[in-house]
Amino acid sequence: MARRIDTADGRSALDAARADAPPRTATATAVRYLLQLLEEKAPGKSVEVRVPPFGAVQVIQGPAHTRGTPPNVVETDAMTWIALATGATAWPDAMAAGRISASGTRADISDLLPVRW
Repeated sequence: MARRIDTADGRSALDAARADAPPRTATATAVRYLLQLLEEKAPGKSVEVRVPPFGAVQVIQGPAHTRGTPPNVVETDAMTWIALATGATAWPDAMAAGRISASGTRADISDLLPVRW
């Protein structure tokens, strides 16, 4: 992630993103802030976490991925990511509901959630 989001801006965006009709900019900033925290918590390049269209990070130590489709990918929508990253939704529940696509042997990132915020 190129631009660092400071804690105050991230928390403010999270508060706004949890409203009934959150502004797109607040949702985008909240998603990117939580991805940033995940990247800080589990640095590495073996698993790609995608939250289209707002962002993606590579995390977890292990074999680095550099080109093409990564072997370990987690993808979800913005509101599911916010719920997972803040502890409002548990990984198994989101998986059972089909709200997460996780492929690869290292794609279960449930032990990293929630991220601190």
